[in-house]
Amino acid sequence: MKPLAGVRILLTNDDGIHAPGLETLEEMARALSDDVWIVAPESEQSGASHSLTLHEPLRIREMGEQRYAVLGTPTDCVVMAVHHIMKDHPPQLVLSGVNRGANVADDVTYSGTVAGAMEGTVLGIPSIALSQSYDWENGRTPPWQTAACHGPGLIERLWSSGWPDPVLLNINFPGCAPEKVSGVEITRQGKRDASALRLIERVDGRNMPYFWLGFQPPAVFAPKEGTDRHALWHRRVSVTPLHMNLTEPSANLQLSETLDALPPELGKPK
Repeated sequence: MKPLAGVRILLTNDDGIHAPGLETLEEMARALSDDVWIVAPESEQSGASHSLTLHEPLRIREMGEQRYAVLGTPTDCVVMAVHHIMKDHPPQLVLSGVNRGANVADDVTYSGTVAGAMEGTVLGIPSIALSQSYDWENGRTPPWQTAACHGPGLIERLWSSGWPDPVLLNINFPGCAPEKVSGVEITRQGKRDASALRLIERVDGRNMPYFWLGFQPPAVFAPKEGTDRHALWHRRVSVTPLHMNLTEPSANLQLSETLDALPPELGKPK
């Protein structure tokens, strides 16, 4: 019997319905359960974050048995799956990925992969985002076999133990061969080096400028211990619990004291 026998799993991603990372995720999910559904974007939605399509219609295309493409974002895909495609028997677990490249540090706020898991969490479904780091030493290729090897057992263990609501789990696999992975670490969200951002200016056929945004490995790589980036640097699988509530409680007292010190007349209508 499969470890998650009877568990209905929804797969989505932000790299699109034909992405190799989605094939890897499907392989992982089918090793766990026989009830696997795929609802993924028609085309790549990297960087879409937690965006909804509000000013264009959403269109669904059936690609096979329990496999659908949505002309929209990863968030749209989860919404359509839960409220339309699978409405009579919603998923019990959402897996989003496997993303091409890591989703760590500040990048989680841009990530459509993380957003797919966010939307599952918003809808009350345990959700996990999964990303495979690049192997920078071997031509910037994601070693999909690393996620495929270590992912199923990790998902099974996390599912069995559970995690608090409303928390989503952000899993990142290191960019190395499966046998070189040195362990699993529970981490916190790190900080990305802003110098990694590239802005490339070019000129089109009408002599008009246009730009590409991209990222490159930072010249100095010194992530703080305990962070997601540090774990990947040391070839460990990073598991980061992320909370949907973005409030920073430590700032409440300072801001309250600031506002209490304001003159009573400040802010009153004139």
